[in-house]
Amino acid sequence: MAVVLHLTSILLSCWLSDIKFAEAYPTAYDKAPSEAWPSLRSWSSSWKTESQNVPSQKLSPLLPRKDKSTLGHNTSTFMSNHRHHSSIQGILAPITKTPPTTGAGTCLVQQRQKVVFANPSITLSQIRPSVAANGNAASSLGVSEFGYLSDGCSLASSATPGYDTLDAPPHYDFYANTEVWGRRRKFRPSLYELYSNPKDDSRPPQYEDSSVGHLDGGETTDEEDEEEEQKEPPAEPTRFGWVQGVLIRCMLNIWGVILYLRLPWITAQAGIGLTWVIILLSSTITGITGLSTSAIATNGKVKGGGTYFLISRSLGPELGGSIGLIFAFANAVAVAMHTVGFAETVTDLMGEHGAVMVDKINDIRIIGILTVTFLLCISLAGMAWESKAQVVFFLVIMISFASYIVGTFMPASPQKQAKGFFSYKVDIFRENFVPGWRGREGSFFGMFSIFFPSATGILAGANISGDLKNPTVAIPKGTLSAIFFTTLSYLIISVTIGSCVVRDASGVLNDTLANSSSPASCVGPGCQYGWDFSECIQNGTCTFGLMNYYQSMSMVSAFAPLITAGIFGATLSSALACLVSAPKVFQCLCKDRLYPLIGFFGKGYGKNDEPLRGYLLTYLIASCFILIAELNTIAPIISNFFLCSYTLINFSCFHASITNSPGWRPSFRFYNKWLSLLGSVCCVVIMFLLTWWAALIAFGIVFFLLGYTLYKKPDVNWGSSVQASSYSIALNQCVGLNQVEDHVKNYRPQCLVLTGPPSSRPGLVDLVSCFTKSLSLMMCANVVSGPGPSVVQKETSEKHVAWLNTRKVKSFYREVASSDLRTGVNVLMQGAGLGRIRPNVLLLGFKTLWRNDPPQAAHDYIGILHDAFELQYGVCVLRMKDGLDISKTLHSHINPAFDEGPERVCSTLSRAQVQTNSVSTISSSPEPLPTTVFQKKQAKKTIDVYWLCDDGGLILLLPYLLTRRKRWSKCTVRVFVGGLLERKEEQKQEVLALIKKFRLGFHEVEIIPDIYQSPQPVNVKLFETMVAAYRKDLNPKQDYACGASRVCDGPWTISEQDWERNKAKTLRQIRLNEVLQDYSREAALILITMPVGRRGVCPSSLYLAWLDFMSRDLQPPKWIIQARLHVRARAWPSQSAPSTLFGNNQIQHTTSYFCSRICASSAISS
Repeated sequence: MAVVLHLTSILLSCWLSDIKFAEAYPTAYDKAPSEAWPSLRSWSSSWKTESQNVPSQKLSPLLPRKDKSTLGHNTSTFMSNHRHHSSIQGILAPITKTPPTTGAGTCLVQQRQKVVFANPSITLSQIRPSVAANGNAASSLGVSEFGYLSDGCSLASSATPGYDTLDAPPHYDFYANTEVWGRRRKFRPSLYELYSNPKDDSRPPQYEDSSVGHLDGGETTDEEDEEEEQKEPPAEPTRFGWVQGVLIRCMLNIWGVILYLRLPWITAQAGIGLTWVIILLSSTITGITGLSTSAIATNGKVKGGGTYFLISRSLGPELGGSIGLIFAFANAVAVAMHTVGFAETVTDLMGEHGAVMVDKINDIRIIGILTVTFLLCISLAGMAWESKAQVVFFLVIMISFASYIVGTFMPASPQKQAKGFFSYKVDIFRENFVPGWRGREGSFFGMFSIFFPSATGILAGANISGDLKNPTVAIPKGTLSAIFFTTLSYLIISVTIGSCVVRDASGVLNDTLANSSSPASCVGPGCQYGWDFSECIQNGTCTFGLMNYYQSMSMVSAFAPLITAGIFGATLSSALACLVSAPKVFQCLCKDRLYPLIGFFGKGYGKNDEPLRGYLLTYLIASCFILIAELNTIAPIISNFFLCSYTLINFSCFHASITNSPGWRPSFRFYNKWLSLLGSVCCVVIMFLLTWWAALIAFGIVFFLLGYTLYKKPDVNWGSSVQASSYSIALNQCVGLNQVEDHVKNYRPQCLVLTGPPSSRPGLVDLVSCFTKSLSLMMCANVVSGPGPSVVQKETSEKHVAWLNTRKVKSFYREVASSDLRTGVNVLMQGAGLGRIRPNVLLLGFKTLWRNDPPQAAHDYIGILHDAFELQYGVCVLRMKDGLDISKTLHSHINPAFDEGPERVCSTLSRAQVQTNSVSTISSSPEPLPTTVFQKKQAKKTIDVYWLCDDGGLILLLPYLLTRRKRWSKCTVRVFVGGLLERKEEQKQEVLALIKKFRLGFHEVEIIPDIYQSPQPVNVKLFETMVAAYRKDLNPKQDYACGASRVCDGPWTISEQDWERNKAKTLRQIRLNEVLQDYSREAALILITMPVGRRGVCPSSLYLAWLDFMSRDLQPPKWIIQARLHVRARAWPSQSAPSTLFGNNQIQHTTSYFCSRICASSAISS
C-alpha cells in the first residue's frame, strides 16, 4: 500500500510539473486541451512529430533567451525554478537526442499554424500573450521581448486572423528610460514593424526607433549570455522613506537655534498675539512653497539634485542653474551659521563655569572648526550613518521638548521665581499678549526678519531626492507634515512660555515685596506674586526674564541639561542637513555642466554616488565663514538666498500651470497657480524687508548667472515650462496675425530657400541671412526624391538644423520627399509656413550646366519658376562663377533633375540608397564650413541696381536692407535706369524724386541710353551657338534623330516661329550683358530686373539661355536673382507681391546679379 501511495505521489507531482511547464509554453501543444499534456514524454513525442523537417536553428525562438544552443539546456534552465527539477530533466532527455530538421526558409509557427486552425477547440486565450505575476508580458510562443522571432518571422504570422500579437499591450518599459537589472528592457513595436510585410527582409528606415534586436544585430552570443549570468546584481544604495528621509530631516532643519534661543525673546518683544501672526505668516509662505514643491515633485520622476533639479527641470537651465549655484552656496554658509550657534552655546556654558581657552571670539572659532570637522566625518561615512545621526538628534530634541512641557506645569521654586518663572498665570498671559517693543529691532518686521530664517528648512528633504525610495510620494508627504508639526510646536512654545515667564526679572532672591522699601510703587506682573523687580526694570539692568535671558526655556525646563542637549541637537542636525544638502545639489549642477570649471566636483563615489569632493568643498566654505564667528552677520545672507529659491519654486509652479502644457500633470492636486504666484511675490517682498542690501546681492548674482547661461546656451533639453510658454506665445501671436490685414508698410521678404542640405551651399544661406536675420522669415528647403515619405531621415534633418544654429543663421529647415524635384518644390511653396508667416519669395541657385543635362531637367527647372509665378511668389536665382555647392561627396547621389555641376540645387537619394547608405551621405556634418564672401565685411564698392522694369520697389528694398547690415554699410547703391539720350537729365531727376519718396537714401542714379542699342554680332553668334542644339531644323530632308549635336523634340525645342517672336527680347538680353561688362565689372553686387518668358510662347531652353547669357563672362563670380511681383500703383511693394532675391557679392573676385521682374504679362521690347 505504501509503495502504491509513493508511486501515485510521484506520478501526481510529475503531472503537476507538466501543467506548470505547459502554462509557461502553452503553444508548444497544438492539440486539444483534453489531449494537451497526458505526460511529458507523450508531449515530447508529439513535439517531434509535429516539428519534423524543422531545422534546429528554427527552434531557438521557442526557448528561453539566455542560451539557444540546445533545447535540453534551456529546458533544464527553465525548470530549475520548479521543485521537481531532477525528474523533469530526466523525462525531457529524449527531446535533445533527435533534433528535428526541415527545409530552410519556413517559420516554425507557420508549420504549426495548420494544426491550430484545423482544431476548432483551440480558443483565443490559448494563443494570446500571457501576463506573468510580475506584470511582464510573456508571449505564449516563447518569442523575444521585442515581438519578433529570431528567424525574422513576425509574431503576427502565428496569430489567428484578427488577433495580431505583435501589437503589444501597454507596459511600463515602453515609457521608462531606465532598465531593471536581470532582464532586458521591452520595446514597443514600431510602426514599421506593424505595417511592413513580414516577408520583407529590408531593414527599417533609420528614423524608426526599431525595437527588433536582431535587425540591428542585437542578438547576443552564448559567451555574452554566460557573462551576463555571472554578473552580480548592482549593490542597492541606501534609500529612505518619507519619515526618515523627509519628515525628520525637514523638522530638524526647521528646528534650529532660533527655537531655543530667540523664540522666547521674540515672544517678549512682539507679544503672544503678534508672535502667532509672525509664525503663521512664515508658515503660510513656507506652506505655499511646500505646495508648489509638492506639485513640481509629482510631475514626473524626480532624481538627485533637490531644489536645483526641481527648478531647472521646470524653468530651464537659465534660472535653474543660477539658483542651483547660489542655493548650494547658501547651504554651505548655513553650515557655518548653525555651527556658530552651537559654538556660542558651548562658549556660554564654559563661561558660566569660568572655562576659557583664549577669548570668546576665538573660542567660538576653535569649537566651530572642530564641530564642522566632526560633522564632515559623519557625512563621509555615508548617508546611512548620517541618517542614524539625524534620528539620534531628533530623539534628543523630542526629549527636550517633553522636559520643557513638563517643566511648565511644575511648581516654581524661589530660584526660578526670582528669574521670572511662575508657572501658568492668567495675569502673565495677559501682560505678555500685547507687544512690548524695545531696542533698535523692536518692530514687527524686525522680529519677522529674525524669526523667518527658522522656517527656511523645508527643502532639506527635497535636497536629497536622489536618496529617497519614492520622491514623488515622500517629498509632498514629508514636507507638508514637517511644516505642520513645526508650526504647531512654535505656537505651543510661544504661548506656554509667554504664560509662565515675565518679561523682566532680576534673579535676586531678596527682590521680594517683603524686602521692598516701597511696595506701593512696585512695577510689573511679579508684584502680584510677591516679587518686586521695579528697580532693575526702571534702570534697565534686569538679567533675567523673556526680554533679557535667552536661556529661558532651559530655566523653565524640568531638567535644564536636556534643553542644552536639545540646542546641541537642533544646531548640529541643521548643520549636518545643510552639509549633506549642499554637495548633493552642487553635484547635480556639476553633472549638467552649465558652468565651467565645476565639473571636477560632480564625480560620485560608492553605491550612493556620494559627492566626496563636494563635501570637502562645502567644508572649506563653511570653515571660512565660521572664522567670522558672528551669527548676526551670517544669517541675513543665507536667508535671502533661501528666499530667492522659494521665489523661483513658487514661480515655477505658477509658470508651469499658466502655460497649460499637456505635460504639466502633477499627481498632487492641492495647489493653486495664483496662490503660488502670491507666495513668489511675498518671498520677494520679505527679501527686501529682511535685508535690502542682501536682497540686491542675491538678485545681482542670479541675473549675472542668468546672463551667462543665456549667452552660452547650454545644449540641454529638459522640457521646461519656458519652452512650453514660448510655444504658447508664438502660437497665440501667429493666430492673432490672422486678424491683422496686410499693409504695404509691413511688407517683408519672407524667403523659401532651396538650399538642399544647407551645409552644402553656405553662400546661398549666408546671403539670404544677411537681409532676413531678425527681420523676416527664412526657410531652408530640401527635396529628397523617393517613392514615399520613409526616405526622409529625421536624424539628418536634426543635423541640418544644428548646422544652421552653429552658424548662427536664424532659419527654419524643411525637407519633403517627392518623386521629382518640381513636384517637391510645388509642395513646399503651397505648404510651407503657417498663417501669415509663410514665404513669398523663392530663392534657388542657377543651373549652370543646363546644356549638359537632359532637356527635361532644364524644362523642369524653368517649370519651377513658372509655378512660383502662378503661386504669387517672387523668384530669385543666384549664380556664382565657382558654383554654390561646395560638397564633393554627393556626385553619385544627385537626382537627374538637378545640376550635376558645382551649382546643384538639391541632392536626392533613391530608396535603395537611403536604405543602404549611411546618414552621412547627405552632407549632414554639423561642423561649420569655411567662411564665405558674404560673411566678410565688404569694402567700399558699389551695389548696382539695374531698374529696367518697375517691380513695385522690391529691387530697391533689398539693397536697402543689405546696407543696414554692418558688413555692407560701406557700399554705395547706384541705380541704373534705361532712358533716352535727349531726356537723360530730365529722367534722372524724375527717378531721384521717386527714390526720395521711398526714403531709401540712394543718391546716385545713372541713365543708360545705350541699353537700347543693337548688340555686337559676335555676341549674337555666340548666343545662336548656345541654343543651336535646341533649335528645330527647317530642312525637311534632315534626319531628326537625337544626338550629341541636337536634343530630342519637346516643349524645350525652339521653332523658327518662337525664335522670331522672341528675337527682340533675345537681343535685349545680349545687349544687357555688354552693358554689365561696361558699367559693373568692379561692383560688389549687381541687381537686375529680368524679363519673364511667356508660357507657351517662350520655350524653356530659350528662357534659360537668356538667364545664362546675360550674366556670362563677368570676371567675378556671378549672382542672378529673379523675382516676379505684381504691378502696383503704389511706390512700395504690397504684401501680396512676392519678392526677389539678390545676386552675388564680390570682394576682389565676387560679383552678384540680382534679377527681379514684375511685368507679369507685358513683353519687353526694344
